[in-house]
Parts: sequence; C-alpha cells; structure tokens
Amino acid sequence: MSLDVRLPLVARQLRLPTVAANYRKFAQEAARSGQPYEEYLLALLEQELTQREVNRRKRRVQEARFPVLRTLAEFDFQAIPSLSQTRVLELARGEYIERRENVALIGAIGTGKTHIALALGLAACEQGRRVRFYTAAGLVNELLEAQEAHRLSKLEGWLLKQELVILDEVGFVPFNQRGAQMLFAFISQKYLRGSLIVTSNLAFAEWTEVFGDARLTSALLDRLTHRCHILEFAGESYRFRQSLQRHGASAGALSKS
Repeated sequence: MSLDVRLPLVARQLRLPTVAANYRKFAQEAARSGQPYEEYLLALLEQELTQREVNRRKRRVQEARFPVLRTLAEFDFQAIPSLSQTRVLELARGEYIERRENVALIGAIGTGKTHIALALGLAACEQGRRVRFYTAAGLVNELLEAQEAHRLSKLEGWLLKQELVILDEVGFVPFNQRGAQMLFAFISQKYLRGSLIVTSNLAFAEWTEVFGDARLTSALLDRLTHRCHILEFAGESYRFRQSLQRHGASAGALSKS
C-alpha cells in the first residue's frame, strides 16, 4: 500500500479528517519553503483544530433549532430608542451565561424581542455554547409529551445540559394548570444551573393571566428575575417599521392617508 493511500487512511482512523484532506498541500508548501518537519506537522495539526472548532460551531447552531438566523448587525437599534445597544452588545459576549444569569426581553408585539433573543442565541453558539430555542408553548408541549411517554427525566436532564435555553412568546398562549406547573418545574430546575432568555409581550404583573395561579406565578418570577438582565422594548412595531421601509413609506405618512 502506497504512502498516499496509507497516510490519509491512518489519519481518518485517528479521526483527523482535515489532516487526511490537507496533508499533501501542506507538504508541498513545506517543501517549497524549506519548512522544518516540526513546523509542517504543527501547521497541519493547527488546521485540524481550526476546522474542528468551525464544525463545532456549525453543529451548535444546528442543534439550537433556531427558526431563522438573526444577528445584532441586522437590528436597527434606532427604531427602539428604549433599548440600549451597549447593553445588548455586552450580553452578546456571553459572560451572563458563565455567571448563569437570565435575560428577560419585555415589550409590545413586533418590537424586536425575538430578533434580539435569536441574535444572542447565535452569538452563544458561535462561542461554542450549547443553546436550545423553544416557544414557551412548544416547550410545555414537549414536556407534557415526555411525561406521558415516561421519558420526562431524560428530557429534563438534557435540558439542564443546555447552557442557554431561549423561551420565546411567554404570554401568547395561556397554560392550563398542568402546563403551568411543568414550566414552573423547568424554570426551578434551571435556576442557578444555566441561563434562560425569555421574551414576553406582557409585563411581569400580567403573568398571572398566563399561568393562572398567583402563588405559582410569584414563585416562578422570583426564580426567573433573580440575577436577571431585564430589557424593555418600547415603541411602535419594529416589523411594521421595516415593512414600511421596504415599501418606501413612513408611519406618519401612512397614518395621514
């Protein structure tokens, strides 16, 4: 068996696919430049590590199951003056995840809460963190289905391994008693063991309408808002403004027509 066959075969057996794919190109460059063997080997292994990190980040994004990809660079902060761009960019560094703190994005429908949540989630994935996106109703349904299938403990264990869980649209759909209790149990388990990003169109004082039980809601908020970054989104609909801009109109012009 020739060297050109054996070397990539051994590299793949050692789970070094980037070495297998690039060793010849690196060897040719090393020969042209008179590069020592050690430097050639180091450059090749560094390329393997770099590609592994790229693949890991891609895998994190896929595992997060974002409905769409959003970045902070795409967000028009001037459209939501109440939102501090500096504060959001600080959160994007991910230090709150290391401290196991939460983020609550509160404001009217269409003001960009989900965009910011998705962008912070993507930033966390790019840092190599485990992230999972859910709508609040979607997570409750998954918890209920897992309970009925006798695999709730497995799902809860998996959720606790996620460094960041995003719960979108808390408040859109009220929960029955069982669903509210399941979500409360999840947030209680996650408390100080991982980070949550929660978006809601309701002020905290209105959350009893969603969970139905004042005592449960109070206990849930106590855990969620302890060590929590609360960002308020005030202003007209961000999506509405974007739609107007695409059609070359302004909110004022539309209201006068």
